[in-house]
Amino acid sequence: MWFSWKKGSSGFSSSSTAEQVTQGIDATGLTAIVTGASSGIGTEITRVLVLRGVHVIMAVRNINSGTNIKEDILIKNPNSKIEVMELELSSMASVRKFASEYNSSGLPLNILINNAGILAPPFTLSQDGIELQFATNHLGHFLLTNLLLENIKTTARNTQKEGKIINVSSWGHNIGYREGIRFDKINDKSSYNSFYAYAQSKLANILHASELARRLKEEGENVTANSVHPGAIVTNITRYQFMGLGIWLGKLFLKNIEQGAAPPCYLALNPQVEGVSGEYFSDFDIGKPSALGKDSELAKKLWDFSLNLTDPM
Repeated sequence: MWFSWKKGSSGFSSSSTAEQVTQGIDATGLTAIVTGASSGIGTEITRVLVLRGVHVIMAVRNINSGTNIKEDILIKNPNSKIEVMELELSSMASVRKFASEYNSSGLPLNILINNAGILAPPFTLSQDGIELQFATNHLGHFLLTNLLLENIKTTARNTQKEGKIINVSSWGHNIGYREGIRFDKINDKSSYNSFYAYAQSKLANILHASELARRLKEEGENVTANSVHPGAIVTNITRYQFMGLGIWLGKLFLKNIEQGAAPPCYLALNPQVEGVSGEYFSDFDIGKPSALGKDSELAKKLWDFSLNLTDPM
């Protein structure tokens, strides 16, 4: 990644790894939930948080995959505090079950990293009849956050440690539907564009964090909410999309997993961002979302829209 060596105001660059941006931090006593923890950057986020002493709950679709990751981490770090719980974000019933079981467990919650996501599938409806990317990438995380929010607030009050909610978004939010969020066409198959719908869900991640931060500040809670673009990352999927010279170019221009996991880990643990809320981060510095991403009225409208969609009545 020859183009990314320039350091920002944080002192880190796009080539910094998750271990590097959390070096020397002792996070013993903190508890975090990481969604999508059994693959991609979710696995590396989990590994590094555990390495720094965090008690991590891996929220995963596939229990077997999550258990394998857990066992691998324990082999290398036997003193790790790590658990696996099933969570299917595209199912509101699964989200409610997860949150109920977690809140009933008595575990505190300092950090929630809403990381899981899907990218550009063919038009599909979720179990609840909602376009799958919007349901998984935004709505599932919106509901999960709301159901765990009292736990996060209470933990922050009891421990006097700042609670943190981190939405993993994407620069791709810039290239979505013209209106940003298609409130009246969420399930419109005839005009569905898989990449635009992905961008819509990533824009929703930014707007969700922004409006949540506003509400938390208004309530005087010691909890921050931010969104972050972790960078373009080489995953197993992107590797298969490259052929020949493309493999070399992909490695040159895209982040690896260790680098992609760094921005969420930075927001979760690095003291440089203490007290910062309602921002969109690009790597380790406050970035500039699209005009739609800064639209406070759109954020409020999305909040109400999401509440209606997740209403159990």
